[in-house]
Amino acid sequence: MKKLLFATFALFFSVLSYAQIEGKWKTIDDETGQAKSIVEIFKKTDGKYYGKIVQLLIKPENNNCVNCKDDRKNKPVLGLEIIRGLSKDGNDFDGGTITDPKNGKTYKCTISRDGEKLNVRGYIGFSVFGRSQTWTKVN
Repeated sequence: MKKLLFATFALFFSVLSYAQIEGKWKTIDDETGQAKSIVEIFKKTDGKYYGKIVQLLIKPENNNCVNCKDDRKNKPVLGLEIIRGLSKDGNDFDGGTITDPKNGKTYKCTISRDGEKLNVRGYIGFSVFGRSQTWTKVN
């Protein structure tokens, strides 16, 4: 009986954590395959999800986001909030934006979780016109 109860609780909590994106994630460059940074995704009091760079794994071309067009212009890349305003939609997270600190461009964003990986897609207009990266969970 104890084993059945434990298995039920374990299954319940694994299902709850499966669709969550909060935590630290290693970003992998979709062009080079290299790990670039660690991004921490968190939920703010507005109920939306945000993400900021908490560690750089390779030296950026520029220490500041010189090409950013909004309030992030010339802000340090380390600590930069690159994900803004994502909302949970079933098992996916969308409705927000992601900014590429390398070129300063901001894209619409959708994120889905697949076990210990995040599928992050940034796009303009329609999701077909964009690029995807797979980020891995950092413990």
